[in-house]
Amino acid sequence: MVPEHEFAIPVSNLDAGGQAFAFPLRAAWIRGALEDSNVEPAGTDGKLEIRLSKSGTDVVVRGSIRADLIVPCGRCLEPARVTVAEAISTLAVPHAAMRDARSREGQGGEADLPPEDADMIPYDGDTLVLDDLVRDELLLGIPMIPLCSEGCEGISPPAPALAGQSPEPPAEESIDPRLRPLLRLKKSLT
Repeated sequence: MVPEHEFAIPVSNLDAGGQAFAFPLRAAWIRGALEDSNVEPAGTDGKLEIRLSKSGTDVVVRGSIRADLIVPCGRCLEPARVTVAEAISTLAVPHAAMRDARSREGQGGEADLPPEDADMIPYDGDTLVLDDLVRDELLLGIPMIPLCSEGCEGISPPAPALAGQSPEPPAEESIDPRLRPLLRLKKSLT
């Protein structure tokens, strides 16, 4: 039987002292989690190391994630290998508590969640599932413009016409005929 979630941790076993967990980020899981993107695992497993501690019903999640991914180069679109190494810090709260906070926010319109509450994730029942958090951290850790190499020159222009193919028309012939009088005027002024 295949587990439904890769990173599921029972909350009842946690206490204020905390507990450390280490999970492999299997290449197969990365491939499945990122199948709707153009990101692939680099073939090797990554790792997720976290420490969870309980504060009342909330769970403090701190740790790090590391994985090698293949993404399209931002200049030439060839495969580029990037290493994602991100710190994770979030607060997991029971789903009902988060729903209550959101309903209070909707009443009166001015009860915004403070910025420190922005890094909260909900959990249901007695199990904290971190799959979505790990997926998001992987995607957010990819550089905005990944490069296959620092010297990448980008997409090359098309090669010159080969024998038997018609060459590009001279610049004058490719100009819209309505603009030819302006071209003649420009040539007369130079």
